[in-house]
Order: sequence, then C-alpha cells, then structure tokens
Amino acid sequence: MADDLKRVVVWNNLLIDGRDYCGLWHTAEGWLLKGTVVGVLKDQRPLLASYEIQCDENWLTHRVQVDRTLGNDAKTLSLSVEKRVWRSSAQELPGVRGCDDVDLALTPATNTLPIRWLNLRVGGSESVIAAWVKFPELTVQPLSQRYTRLGRDTYRYESNTGFSAG
Repeated sequence: MADDLKRVVVWNNLLIDGRDYCGLWHTAEGWLLKGTVVGVLKDQRPLLASYEIQCDENWLTHRVQVDRTLGNDAKTLSLSVEKRVWRSSAQELPGVRGCDDVDLALTPATNTLPIRWLNLRVGGSESVIAAWVKFPELTVQPLSQRYTRLGRDTYRYESNTGFSAG
C-alpha cells in the first residue's frame, strides 16, 4: 500500500507567533501525522520544529520524532511506545508509563489521535492521560486531559493545566 495523503491543514500557532503545517497520511503501518512549526517565541528567539507521529490502524501511538531548532540550539526527541511503556533512546520513561497517547504542546494536531481512538458519541466525554511533550525544552511528563464531543465535527478539549478549547 502506498502512502495516501488524507488531509493537510495550516494553523495559527497559539503558543508562539507562527504557523503549524500538518499532514495526515494513511500508511501500510497505520497513520502518520507529520508537520512543521515555524515562528518566534515571546523572547524573540526564532523556532523551527518538525514532528512525526506513527500510529497503528487503531490510532495508537508507536513512534514519535521531534526535531527542534531554537536559534542555534538544535535538539531531537525520539520516543517509542509499546503496551503503554514509553522509551526515549531505548531508556524507559517511568514518569509516563501507562500514558494513553502523546500530546505535543506546540501543535493541536496531536488531539486528532485520542479523538479518533476514543470514537465518542455526540455528548460523550472521556478522560485520558497523555505523554505531554513541552516546548521548547522537549521534556516529557504526564498530562490529564478530557475530550467531549459536542457535535458531529466539534470537540472540547480540557487539560489539568487549566487550558481548554473547543
């Protein structure tokens, strides 16, 4: 099966003064979410980040790759997950063991993953715990989140950081 591009979107990025370009492909392995963010942080440092998230057919995350350049500081984060055990450079990350999914703080694109695998009915709501990748540090920590399906194509997102959108 050849990779099949399903959708491309561009968002204004709320975290930085910039844009987020993201594509979703159906692949032989399942799903690939791939994007690039470019912008300027509040302290005026330029940021370039690219991300790839490989999921299986059921939208469960298996690999995450993030490359981030902040001015002249380049950093990469590679994560793999199997049976909800998260690893970075082959080392287990016990703080996020059992997390359901990945959430990249830099993009709303990763909300697609739990929305797909939760498959909520309209009016349904469910909580998950994500392995949250913070920017620009690329640190990983657990983050409680709640998704509520408001309509056919409308959802509300809430996290325990106090952020919500819908």
